[in-house]
Parts: sequence; structure tokens; C-alpha cells
Amino acid sequence: MTRTDGYLLDNQQTEAAEHFSAFAALFDPTTFRHLEALGVGSGWRCWEVGAGGTSVVFWLAKKVGRTGRVVATGTDISRLAPAARPPVEVRVHDLGADEPPGEGFDLVHARLALVHVADRARALRSMAQALRPGGRILVEDADPALQPLLCPDEYGPEQQLANRLRHGFRRLLADRGTELPCGRVLPRLLREAGLIRVHADAYFPVASPACAALESVTIRQIRDQLVTAGLATDQDIDRHLANVTSGALDLTTAPMISAWGRKQ
Repeated sequence: MTRTDGYLLDNQQTEAAEHFSAFAALFDPTTFRHLEALGVGSGWRCWEVGAGGTSVVFWLAKKVGRTGRVVATGTDISRLAPAARPPVEVRVHDLGADEPPGEGFDLVHARLALVHVADRARALRSMAQALRPGGRILVEDADPALQPLLCPDEYGPEQQLANRLRHGFRRLLADRGTELPCGRVLPRLLREAGLIRVHADAYFPVASPACAALESVTIRQIRDQLVTAGLATDQDIDRHLANVTSGALDLTTAPMISAWGRKQ
């Protein structure tokens, strides 16, 4: 779920559209593979939780067709507006505070929606509550502690700079009280929420062009904050962006863990 109250990657920033595009290019194939495996099809009623961009919403809308329903929710729905036509319904919703926007859903999906929710267990119980018996849930979150580096192969000064800036990014998040997502806990939380047949896997790209695109736009979004906090200089950032553009860095992301299960 994307915040607008001082969050580093604010939806209102000029780079936000580019950020969503890079994020979709990187993670949509994995998300769609899991949704396909869960059997999403014509007539399904789906809740897309904490939707920032529209790529997953549009994909679900195509799958469920005119007889289905996709409820897309978030605290900032400005970028969801293009999706607000049947079978899609867009609503303002705070996962950490509000009741589910309905019940009897065949599918509930959330990708990086729990990062700003203090009580994740409660949020997952709320999502499970919204499912029909036999309904499916798919929750996806990163786990930076499993692999905190931007360049796992830190063999030179360019890679060292990249990893220093990644550490600075996470320092900024921590200073704002943002609890980094922790994907490893998702299977347990799903079981505790009463889901059955719980499984999980992880996507860990290395040396992907989409990683470079995401890194470039992210650094440009947080440039001023890095400099103001004394975590980097303008020269550091210019040099890093040039290194990213050159294609010489083998960039990665934190593993994205996908966990899924069914309601009894």
C-alpha cells in the first residue's frame, strides 16, 4: 500500500508513473503466474488490496470478464482512476483500519500492501474474512534481510557505492518509521489466519534490466533525501546513476516471497 504522508516513494512524485512501470515489469510475470495457478477465471470476484498501479487490476479484469468483479482498493486511488470501469470498482480503503470492502470474494491478492500496516496479522485475518469458503488468497512481500545488497557480487568501487546507497535508502525508510516488509513470515501468518494448503516460493532476479530501471527511478525519487540526510553526495548519486545506465552492474532486489492458501 502506498502512503502519501511523507513516504519516500510518494504517488504524487513526478517519477511515480515510471516507478510503477518498472515495478510491474519486474514483478508482474511472477504475480500473474501465481494467479494463473490459482485458477482465476470468468465470473470470479476479486479484491486487489493496496493497489498502487493498474497492471494487476487490468489483468484481473480481463480474466474475470463482464460476469466477474474486481474491487481495487488503496489509500491513494489517483492512479487507479483509469481502471474504474466495469468489472472494476475502485475504492479508498485503509487495510490497517477499515473493514473489508465486501465478502464472498473468490480471490484476495496483495503485493507489498502490508509494509505500512502495523498489525499485519490482523490485516491478514481481515483479508481472509473477506473470502468465500474455498476462496484463495495470494500475498506477496519482499524480505530485505534475506538479501540486503543491491550488488551481491561486491567486487569493485562501483558495486560498493551501489550497496552504500541501498543501505542509505533503507536507513531513510527506518527513520520514517517504515517497517520493511518481511516475506518470510507470510506462510505462518496465513496459517494463523485459518488458511489451509499454504505454500510459498520466492522470486530473486539477478542482472535483470528491470532491476536497473527500478533502481534508476528509485534513486532519482529519493535523491534529495539522501543528500539532506548526509547519506550521499550529489556526486555519489550522479556516479551511481551513470553506472546503472552503463549496464555494467549486476543489480538485484530483495527476494519477493509469494504465499498462498485457501479458506476452509
